[in-house]
Amino acid sequence: MTPRSEHPAVVAVLGAGSWGTAFAKIAADSGAERGTDVRLWARRPEVAADINGRHRNTQYLKDTVLPANLRAFTDLGEVLAGADMVVLAVPAQSLRAQLKDVAGRIPAEAVVVSLMKGLERGTDARMSQVIAEELGLPAERIAVVSGPNLAMEIARQEPTASVVACTDLDTAAWIAEACTAPYFRPYTNEDVVGTEIGGIVKNVIALAVGICDGKGMGDNTKASVMTRGLAETTRLALALGGNAETMAGLAGMGDLIATCSSPLSRNHTAGTLLAQGLSLAEVNASMTQTAEGIKSAQAVLDRATQLGVYMPITENVVAVLQGVITVDELGPRLLARELKSEGVSAP
Repeated sequence: MTPRSEHPAVVAVLGAGSWGTAFAKIAADSGAERGTDVRLWARRPEVAADINGRHRNTQYLKDTVLPANLRAFTDLGEVLAGADMVVLAVPAQSLRAQLKDVAGRIPAEAVVVSLMKGLERGTDARMSQVIAEELGLPAERIAVVSGPNLAMEIARQEPTASVVACTDLDTAAWIAEACTAPYFRPYTNEDVVGTEIGGIVKNVIALAVGICDGKGMGDNTKASVMTRGLAETTRLALALGGNAETMAGLAGMGDLIATCSSPLSRNHTAGTLLAQGLSLAEVNASMTQTAEGIKSAQAVLDRATQLGVYMPITENVVAVLQGVITVDELGPRLLARELKSEGVSAP
């Protein structure tokens, strides 16, 4: 690859939801002394006006004050012009359509970073695969950021570690340097597959844990579902070529714990609402942002079925989402399997 400058001069972030805005804040804080220009694309003019006028994204990050070197735009061309790094934080299921507008506007040497945690319905493709297909980029120009990334906590500058994954470790290190702040510490690895799968499947497991919470089940139940959920995630990651070590780290266990345990988690919240009797349509209508586990669960199960990977928790969550079983039936099914030795290979 062409040698890169020490720090990107322009960072473009597409998607002004909670995580996109929080990541833009990280990049702006990281590059403030270097004069980094961080541009955030917002679909709605009122969000851009709030960011530019009040240095806040009130809808998604409440009263968090955003840095002065972070500006918002509604025009993709303005955001992408001259960008060294392009960060994608749009809903997973709309990514491919969004990239059709982006293609041709990304500067020739820019690195593309995915913050998204979902599988595309219909193709079962990971987000890095969708990016490669639509933009025609080589693997060394595509990276993934994942880990315990609850946006509101990061916006409040509560200490958080994360992972930047890229097949080219030099690229991963360059991105990590560009998003290192006193409150945000990125590590690097080459396991893009494992890092993405960890971020995808934990959303499905968080739905199950949210349902358990909504039904008043205790910590033993939730810990059991999380642990066996991590085993499911690891089986799928290994089948796709990921590394078991990744599943034991921030992109695996770390992300799973945060997403399954926190009331700030959209997927945990969605599961809780389902347990309280709301329909799937009512849950979707009540949430301001997408719970990716709802959108990706079927794709995860489809991919597992294709590969012969047994994922009973995912299977039962899908059954709930499709109305095949009720939330009351989910709990007894989560661990009701033939007795086996514990381990990744054991369902």
